[in-house]
Amino acid sequence: MTSASTAVRGGTVKREDIAGLPAPESRSGGSRRRKKGVAGFLFTLPALIFIFAFMVYPLVYSGYMSLTEYNFVYDSEPRFVGLDNYAAALQEDRFLTSLRNTFTFGFFYFVIVMVSGLTFALLLFPKLRLSGFYRSAIFVPLVVPLSLAALVFLWILQPNYGLLNHFLREVLGAGWLARSWLSDGTTAMAAIIVLSLWASIGFVTILFLAGLQSISTDVLEAAEMDGASGLKKIFYIILPNLGETYVLTGTWAIIHALKVFVEPMVMTDGGPGTSTLVLYQHVYLTAFTYFDMGYASAMGYILGLIILILVAANFFIGKRKREDAA
Repeated sequence: MTSASTAVRGGTVKREDIAGLPAPESRSGGSRRRKKGVAGFLFTLPALIFIFAFMVYPLVYSGYMSLTEYNFVYDSEPRFVGLDNYAAALQEDRFLTSLRNTFTFGFFYFVIVMVSGLTFALLLFPKLRLSGFYRSAIFVPLVVPLSLAALVFLWILQPNYGLLNHFLREVLGAGWLARSWLSDGTTAMAAIIVLSLWASIGFVTILFLAGLQSISTDVLEAAEMDGASGLKKIFYIILPNLGETYVLTGTWAIIHALKVFVEPMVMTDGGPGTSTLVLYQHVYLTAFTYFDMGYASAMGYILGLIILILVAANFFIGKRKREDAA
């Protein structure tokens, strides 16, 4: 007691000086930590419920459904068939056609949107006159509902009274160029690609602009002092420093390209024939028109696996490029 009281009067209380006595606030501190943990859990609980109800549960249940044969109109319960749905999908002509159309759309969309978005970002990156106006103009299509934009494009491409054919006939005097744009598979797919580019290129441009603005001004000024300007500055300084932006933008573009649905659904309904039928649309029609939920779930999982592989490849390529640049 003497040593303990002396330590207290000296103003330096140590645990070894008062051995056997509990720490003054150990219990209350532990109680506060538990209360904070409970409060934190309660705050995150709505988000956890939402994620489980609308993401985890549908993902797991659709995985189970992909292993069954189930038409919810006629069948009382799913019948387990294993991997038969996956095997049937890889042998179905309609599935293979929709997969080929999806890759055709995705390839042209990905290349054009990445190159165009980067080009627009480079043009808008300097502090030009009215640059704010141009940025807003490029971003505006994002606020237009895609289904409404598809209807507008449908009217523009109408063969008899559409704006495009009217412009070709009456303004340019090139009536021989006018045609039924959506009745030919090649021009119909091109029209869908143009609509998708118009609707999304602004978002890609904004992503690249954010990447350009993250480049240190010291690096750019040092490059200019060393004589790097114009195209040299772009190819040797700016583009190599956009590694993370390439990965982010490329991932978004891959997912958006392979999940294309609204444009062909509204403009062509997959036609003419099956020339613009995409995989996401085929999954939708199989599930909600023919009510074959098991087969549709299997095709959906195949699409998800393709997206996962391409996104992983995009991350791997981006990582290798960053390591090479370093």
